[in-house]
Amino acid sequence: MSEQLLDSVKAKYGAIAGSTLSGEHAGVKAVAEAFGYTPEELASIPAEANMGLSCGNPTAIAHLKPGEVVVDLGSGGGLDVFLAAQKVGSTGRVIGIDMTQEMIARARTNAEAAGYKNVEFHQSTIDRIPLSDSSVDCVISNCVINLAPDKPAVFREIFRILRPGGRLAISDIALRKDLPEELASSIAAYTGCIAGAIKVEQYCNGLLEAGFQYVEVVDDGKDLNAYKNVQSQSSCCSTPKDELRQLSAKRASSCCGSASGSVHQDLDRLLSDFDLNAMAASVKVFAIKPTVSSCCGPTCCGAEGR
Repeated sequence: MSEQLLDSVKAKYGAIAGSTLSGEHAGVKAVAEAFGYTPEELASIPAEANMGLSCGNPTAIAHLKPGEVVVDLGSGGGLDVFLAAQKVGSTGRVIGIDMTQEMIARARTNAEAAGYKNVEFHQSTIDRIPLSDSSVDCVISNCVINLAPDKPAVFREIFRILRPGGRLAISDIALRKDLPEELASSIAAYTGCIAGAIKVEQYCNGLLEAGFQYVEVVDDGKDLNAYKNVQSQSSCCSTPKDELRQLSAKRASSCCGSASGSVHQDLDRLLSDFDLNAMAASVKVFAIKPTVSSCCGPTCCGAEGR
């Protein structure tokens, strides 16, 4: 089942990466702003880095500092990588990890076109991060961990690559309650970031079990109906950019049939059929990897907002 889920995620998101969807579309920009990005932030990065796939703004909550090494899990077109790169400066480094070849190609094209020198991108699943132990100051992620079939493995990998005292600052989707079977077993709901989400207490416990301290999962209070802004602009059959055409052709063709659509089209149908805000929430997730000298026991707090 995990392989089937990963193949579905790769196909859907690979098709989006090969499309013309970008921050130049009003609906895409509206989604990003609804989940916490400012117009100034969006104007400061390549428009092609934003495809309306966010559920928060992790760079706004990560307290990034010049000179830090930051990893973005599920980096997509590079939206959060480029914003983080501005914060860590020329002495810092931001590393994007994404399992989709088309997304990596789009992000690298964006980085080259915009002249970013302190970023790099690697193709990998986020449960096997190709980085050394204790080599990273901060891990960020945006609406991606819900898509990982083996979340405990992801949490262990984040813990492994963080330096003692390092932190994670994640935007994600978490469940408020159990999903009805129709949603829980839906591939469209999985690729739409709902069916793979876990409850707040599972998020807390998973991070604690991986070794983190001071874990906090906070309901961001955002309206998931914001994704409806993109639906009319989200056709996965949009003409791909020339440099991505060969990469996306096979996967895009599987997405464009009458039986299926893009991630945004799937979300639009789900939002029309279900009250997703009653079942799930965008959340901010914080945790710290303890130092050797840390004396405090693990803590975990789930909150409705702050």
